[in-house]
Amino acid sequence: MRVAFGVLGPTVAESDGRALALKGPRHRAVLARLVVARRRVVPVTHLVGDLWTDPPPGAVGAVQTFVAALRRVLEPDRPSRAPARLLVTDGPGYALRPEPDAVDAWCFETAVGAAARLPATQALPRLEEALALWRGPAYAEFEEEDWARGERSRLAELRLQAVERRARTQLDLGLAAEAVPDLDVHLAAHPWREDAWRLLALALYRQDRQGDALGVLRRARAVLADQLGVDPGPRLRRLEADILAQDPGLDPPAGPTATAARLWTRTAAAYDRTVAAGARARLETTVSLIRNLAVTGGGGLAAARQHRMEAVAAAEEFGDPDLTARVIGAYDVPAIWTRSDDPELARRIVEAAERALAASPGDAHEAARCRLLATIALETRGSRAPRGPQAAREAEEIARRLDDPALLAFALNGVFMQSFTRAGLAPRRDEIGAELVELAARHDLVTYEVLGHLIRLQARGALADFATADRHAAAVDRLAERHELPLAGVFTQWYRALRLAASGQPAGAETAYRDAAALLDGAGMPGLERGLLPLALLCLRVQHRRRTWSDTGPGDTGPGGSDPGGSDPGPVEIDLGADWGPYRPWVMPFALLASGRRAAARAALRALPEPPRDLMYEACCCLEAVVALEVGDRDVLERARTRLLPAAGELAGAGSGLITLGPVEDHLADITTALRAPTSPVPPR
Repeated sequence: MRVAFGVLGPTVAESDGRALALKGPRHRAVLARLVVARRRVVPVTHLVGDLWTDPPPGAVGAVQTFVAALRRVLEPDRPSRAPARLLVTDGPGYALRPEPDAVDAWCFETAVGAAARLPATQALPRLEEALALWRGPAYAEFEEEDWARGERSRLAELRLQAVERRARTQLDLGLAAEAVPDLDVHLAAHPWREDAWRLLALALYRQDRQGDALGVLRRARAVLADQLGVDPGPRLRRLEADILAQDPGLDPPAGPTATAARLWTRTAAAYDRTVAAGARARLETTVSLIRNLAVTGGGGLAAARQHRMEAVAAAEEFGDPDLTARVIGAYDVPAIWTRSDDPELARRIVEAAERALAASPGDAHEAARCRLLATIALETRGSRAPRGPQAAREAEEIARRLDDPALLAFALNGVFMQSFTRAGLAPRRDEIGAELVELAARHDLVTYEVLGHLIRLQARGALADFATADRHAAAVDRLAERHELPLAGVFTQWYRALRLAASGQPAGAETAYRDAAALLDGAGMPGLERGLLPLALLCLRVQHRRRTWSDTGPGDTGPGGSDPGGSDPGPVEIDLGADWGPYRPWVMPFALLASGRRAAARAALRALPEPPRDLMYEACCCLEAVVALEVGDRDVLERARTRLLPAAGELAGAGSGLITLGPVEDHLADITTALRAPTSPVPPR
């Protein structure tokens, strides 16, 4: 169950859109106080002092009771003796450890920060998205509390800056009329904001309302004098003089950005007037817009996911399978990561696609059928069900028969997503990437050209051909900059961190991984983001530990062994409070080993499911092997060897383009040595 928290207004918690019952005001206060701490520990004594001016004798016990009640609400399915994962006990107090995108205030800050680094056309939707998160004053019910006062003030100021930045961005885009209403409301509540007065006057002037603009400046002068006893600052005085002089510098920007923005506004208005509200054409146009939205950045990708199923459901209401097929198939957004960002949405899309296939007549348009099959192949990524590979093969056959380049590119994306049936398939994926690059470059399919380069980056990384992978990373960056595709840079940044890890530079790699992880904040790719940074750091430490062991010389017993001379680098420490996402099952044996619970680690190891058939398959198999060497589990070692043998010539995990655990052949050598030993390679400790 994923829990989200809201503090931009009254404090709330919800799961799957359903509000969670937080009981009394002190329960909410504890929760809000922990959110303010931003994942840091708050000692129990501080919580007592924050909740009561004059704490009663049983205050500490009361706080413990509040925390226990909150845990039952936040993690209702947690076994009674299992450690909490969200509201954790840590040392002298408690910490709330939600995902980075699970607190509205954190999402707001991330979106505002991202907008500052984006061009105006991309910054405006990010600012709109950020401001839409506000439901009222931050921490609304705690305005009198000292512990909330600083955070409330900081967030309130950041919101005021975001409102004004949005207005500046609208003016940069030639959208002066759109800026005026929000600025009017903004100034009614915050009349001392001089920059807001300046923006409002400029917006009015750019609408040929010179008199109104001067009237706003006179009003600003009167308000500042009456309320603050000051004269307008130099920027307001200069603007007034420039308006009176009709300075050409005040005219709206005449660049292509502003022209494009005005054209968009006028065209959208004309379409809205001309095309009937219930027309099917509206639905198909909307899907095309959703598709384009998905490649504009994190906010656009998240919004596209939100609206995609709504469009499919609307199409199904018409009862026309051909329309439904067109609406589903029009969302041919290239996908590189093999874990779904929204598994429930993927399931619903697949079901709708299967319904459309079943309802289509036998002579249905083959291109529409191909798009439905390619969609099924994409949305069943990581599944062990045979339907995904079957759909991918059918889609590819149809696309090649029709000789449609765009259709073939879409189908090849589905083939790529279904190319993880076993380890060692990097050469096959390299072939897919090469065909995509050639096909897309020849037919100007830019987003698929980027996809092809990313697939080859991954495949050549798996094959330790970093010179070629570097060239593909550079090609991705060039295309992304030229065509405004910001999400592509997330993958090349992670790849460069992998390069440092593979070259034996753990300190530089850790810094690079943390910098790359910052790009994922607000990128709209939870299927990629969840658990990735802690997993990357774990792999970095495991790899460094193996190198440390291999360099210690004679007398070592093996990567999991215990050398009486002291060469054993010790267990890998695990922070279970981190968000490990889908990788937690493969991390638990490490955590149990680090705490000295070898029998429990062995049991957890044996209980592991087969790794998902995705880009992390070889990495998960190697993590199992590392722990199996530690605990001397021959059965798991045999299983790992069988799974890894086809990838003997690859770098474990590097096919992801993100992480690595070193050469697979090194892991296989360790496994072989251990299995040849007559007893467990690890003596009991």
